[in-house]
Amino acid sequence: MKTYTAKAGEVEHGWFLVDAQDKVLGKLATQIAVRLRGKHKPEYTPHVDTGDYVVVVNAAKVRVTGRKTERKIYYRHSGYPGGLKVTNFAKLRAARPERVLQHAVKGMLPKGPLGYAMLKKLKVYAGGTHPHSAQQPKALEIG
Repeated sequence: MKTYTAKAGEVEHGWFLVDAQDKVLGKLATQIAVRLRGKHKPEYTPHVDTGDYVVVVNAAKVRVTGRKTERKIYYRHSGYPGGLKVTNFAKLRAARPERVLQHAVKGMLPKGPLGYAMLKKLKVYAGGTHPHSAQQPKALEIG
């Protein structure tokens, strides 16, 4: 019996819609990362992007457990000496709510060109509307 490996041209990419309202950030991010990577499909191949597109709405209403709202810290660096920028979860969610979920999912995807391509299939919106209705995304319930 031969092992099946997916080819890039043969893969069907579906579209899924996720409502992030009152969902825990980490649990939501893991399920989204699995969908983006394609590990839920039987034709999953590690070196081919077999994942689906995921549209997330209501990202501003995602929640975290414990005291992460004031204690979770995000770092970024400008590349210049002394260029470290620090912000916490509450400030980042108030300013750019979609970045919180993107950051969590990005850390769960592989690093390199394949991981960057997978991350581009994630569409996150702070509100309840999205411009991807033409793709007819199927509702995906994540618990």
